[in-house]
Amino acid sequence: MPADDRIRNRHAEFARNDNLESLLGTLNEDLALAEAQAMQRYLDQQPPFPPIFVMGAPRSGTTLFMQWLASTGVFAYPTNMLSRFWAAPITGARIQKALTDPAYDFRDELRDFKGGTDFESHHGKTAGALSPNEFWYFWRRFMPGNEYRPRHELERTVDNETLRTEIAGITDLFGKPFATKGMIFNENIPYMADILPNAIFVWVRRQPEYNIQSLLQARERQYGDMNQWYSFKIREFDKLKDLPPTESVSGQVASIHHAIEEGFSSLTDNRKLIVDYETFCSSPSKIYEELATKLCTHEVVIPQEPTATQFNPRNEWRLGSPTYSMVHQAYKTFSHRA
Repeated sequence: MPADDRIRNRHAEFARNDNLESLLGTLNEDLALAEAQAMQRYLDQQPPFPPIFVMGAPRSGTTLFMQWLASTGVFAYPTNMLSRFWAAPITGARIQKALTDPAYDFRDELRDFKGGTDFESHHGKTAGALSPNEFWYFWRRFMPGNEYRPRHELERTVDNETLRTEIAGITDLFGKPFATKGMIFNENIPYMADILPNAIFVWVRRQPEYNIQSLLQARERQYGDMNQWYSFKIREFDKLKDLPPTESVSGQVASIHHAIEEGFSSLTDNRKLIVDYETFCSSPSKIYEELATKLCTHEVVIPQEPTATQFNPRNEWRLGSPTYSMVHQAYKTFSHRA
């Protein structure tokens, strides 16, 4: 996929591996016929379990939330392995099952793939074949580029049938509700809700001041410059991109929050769940019960949470400038404008 200037300007540790990009592009092209055949049995079908889309601003805790979902064993999710088959995900799901599912093990010959997921990540990137992946290459097949697109444009360009068919196929093969990040369509929740009418949307919402601090630090780490935009170009990008960093990021978070609030207002109660990041960190079991209740309304029963875990929200102020109060005021100002 073509790289924009921000990708070219990343520090070396965040740069793309061009050899890998080329190899995976060729591999996915070679699998096109297999994927077309695999899709046939899922045409005109909805996923057998409700897809779960994790929404939220960047640096709000969505990666930790996905890692936790993965750790329960109750949900399917895009792994680092599956993400490499971004244009052939049904075929990729079959390959992953053949290599990693204990039901298909033969005398421990593929034990190297048995590793699960931990709770470490670096700018959303996890380590390990079966750790959660952001799955952006899959989503960018349907929503090319890195910027906001209005609904009328999506209706004209997105291949809804293929999107729905591939989600149905992945879900069927894994036999579990398929959970994935959906922040690429934070601003188009009603559109996605219409394509997949049984989908559940989970908004992970972090205390804004700490979310903004984390985004400012991410800009600095990835680009060496807090003035560089980080993450998707939202609807307000042109108005925010050239503002001083504190105002730019505060506006970014406030705009995303407003868009998700607007999108959630169109959903029925059994299709949405708001998760305060801090509450999740202190009591994941509470969130698990709430999610189980939502799934139950869709006639899906999941077992009692298998593990009791807590996390450190890391809500400590680490910046000298801007101060917490400066960020608080900036977010408040942009929230009132939204």
